[in-house]
Amino acid sequence: MFDDRAEVRQHQIFNRRAILLFGAQLGVAGALGARLYQLQLVENQEYSTLAEENRVNLEPLAPERGEIRDRNGRPIAVNRPNYRIMLVKERIEDLEETLGRLRRLTDLSDWEIGRFMGRLKRTSQFVPVPVKENLSWDAFARVNANAPALRGVLPRIGWVRDYPERDALAHVVGYVGAVTDKELREDQTDDPLIRMPEARIGKNGVERSLERSLRGTAGQRRFEVNAGGREIRELSRQEGRGGEDVRLTIDLDLQRYAMGRIEGESAAVVLMDVRNGDLLALASAPAFDPNKFVFGISHADWNALRDDEYDPLRDKAAAGAYPPGSTFKLITALAALHYGEFDPEETVLCTGKIQFGDRDFHCWRRQGHGLMNFRDAMKESCDVYYYEAAKRVGVRRLAEVAAAFGIGEAPQIEIPNVKRGNMPTPEWLMEARGERWSGGETLNVGIGQGALLTTPLQLAVMAARLANGREKVTPRLIAARGGAPEPAPEFEKLDFDPEHIALTQDAMQAAANEERGTAYKARIADPVNALAGKTGTAQVRRITVQERETGVRKNEELPWRLRDHALYVAYAPLKAPRYAVSVVVEHGGSGSKAAAPVARDVLMRALWRGEPPLEAFPPEAREEEAARRAASRASLGGWDEGAGPLRRPG
Repeated sequence: MFDDRAEVRQHQIFNRRAILLFGAQLGVAGALGARLYQLQLVENQEYSTLAEENRVNLEPLAPERGEIRDRNGRPIAVNRPNYRIMLVKERIEDLEETLGRLRRLTDLSDWEIGRFMGRLKRTSQFVPVPVKENLSWDAFARVNANAPALRGVLPRIGWVRDYPERDALAHVVGYVGAVTDKELREDQTDDPLIRMPEARIGKNGVERSLERSLRGTAGQRRFEVNAGGREIRELSRQEGRGGEDVRLTIDLDLQRYAMGRIEGESAAVVLMDVRNGDLLALASAPAFDPNKFVFGISHADWNALRDDEYDPLRDKAAAGAYPPGSTFKLITALAALHYGEFDPEETVLCTGKIQFGDRDFHCWRRQGHGLMNFRDAMKESCDVYYYEAAKRVGVRRLAEVAAAFGIGEAPQIEIPNVKRGNMPTPEWLMEARGERWSGGETLNVGIGQGALLTTPLQLAVMAARLANGREKVTPRLIAARGGAPEPAPEFEKLDFDPEHIALTQDAMQAAANEERGTAYKARIADPVNALAGKTGTAQVRRITVQERETGVRKNEELPWRLRDHALYVAYAPLKAPRYAVSVVVEHGGSGSKAAAPVARDVLMRALWRGEPPLEAFPPEAREEEAARRAASRASLGGWDEGAGPLRRPG
């Protein structure tokens, strides 16, 4: 017989537990209902947006980079098809076998495979990764023909930068290259273009200076993906805006000719229009092929450039700093007239040296020049005359005149790292070296030596302003951007007495066209197109007293790096100046022998807009010029260049 009281207790316990369970279920249902209410009604918009973003991805599209052309529209930096191979890891059954097949179809190297494997580790398995770029059309066609048997291999066509002129304009145009991690960290624009795997940005030259406008604006592609992020289909596409095309002031024919004329030397040539500042040639030799940098230069090629004694990576025209030597005597002479320290007919006796303090300052002509006036001193480049002129003028006033002619200032052109050189003053010496200025330093500066440094570009500006005589002509490199011509430049007035300018110009023409002139053998024989010029020979070593007593060694007897630099500045024609030129030949020896003939030839090429007649050369230079032309045509396989360059482009 059951105990009635025990049965009642069990029934009560069951009821309490049922109530507790029902309460818990009711609480859970209430919480779920509240959460569903929050998700579906309160936060509906937020989660709808997130769901859409998971379903639709956005990808930036690279536009075509703006092209760079010369003043006549000829291509300098353009875009060409880039035939490349992409691999999608998840679709490949045997990666090693696939790479082996690609080796047999293309010239895929171990270095390229190593780079690909590194990229593959950092990329999702369903994202295409480039394994080989810049294929030839034949190799690309072979891969396409075998594509059905190459699962996961995607042949693709993109765009890549191409420099058809190779080394002729390497320092001016620069090159593009892959974006580095450092550049990504330093970028403040958040531009999606530079974060794309195949992105290339300007690394030097105009490519770097005008990177933003050349790059253009990214487009956008919307595509649907599944939950794993794999693309299903493209939904829409908006193409980007291409970069701005740029037209330079450079004349490609003249640039090619200047580069050909200094081939085999470590040298620079700058040719400038004295009326508007247009830079027609900006040549630095030797140079390099910028195409080698686009996909990453090899270690062998890089080491060859780095270790070359002639330093092909340095832009000697805009960033090479040299003592100007006797070309600076143009500034010293004009300063002496400007400040009234010399009458043009006043003479100075040159005995071969001048004593200042306890030192002797020597003239380049050991036996001296005798009595020299303003014109003869320039013609024969008498150092003693300019020692005296510098002593009277003083270095601060020399610096003022030099600044008016562009010395000591970095010209503002669209090339990175344009140098300002150095115009020394007492203040500079104290700040830079903690030393007091001595009078001997002033004498050295007066003949273009000492701590004075200039670039070939600055020397061309100096010559252009002397030729113009009225305005501070400044160099210009960009002729047009985006199809719109750059505005005509406005120049400051050159505030010097026209008579003093005329006297300096006349002395320059005497140096170039009269016997005993230092550049007489490098003159233009045609009187209508005659030039005015000034030679310079800059020492790079100190000549000891002992060596002067025993005889100064000739440049030919010295190692290359100890030889003098050769310089020349000139303009032409005399009566209506149009072009100014500067030439620096590193360790070339005499300015009259190494630099002046180059400057003359470049000027003649510009004046005649092509090959000038042999009769325009001085008689002593005609045979050499004829031999040069014959050798040039022979190297071109009989190609008749007409008015074109002396060497075939590309």
